[in-house]
Amino acid sequence: MAQSHHRKGHKEHLKNYHQQHQGQSNATAPKKASASLLFAVIGAIIGIAIPYFAGSGSFNWLAIGTIIGALGGFFIGRVLDKDSSKA
Repeated sequence: MAQSHHRKGHKEHLKNYHQQHQGQSNATAPKKASASLLFAVIGAIIGIAIPYFAGSGSFNWLAIGTIIGALGGFFIGRVLDKDSSKA
């Protein structure tokens, strides 16, 4: 019985087929999400919650807590992104 996988032409065809599909799989790989945005949002939520429950709910303290929490979360997320890109 004929074995097509032993013929030279068939092997070259398979080689080209694998090279074409290998390049496509790398091009369509999704980009890894950044942790800095996630931590900034979580930090902002925590920054709103702490002054709201601890104080009288003054707008000034809520705004300051939100800004500090968002910035803190953003910088923590950036550190985690840098650590994960090194590994």
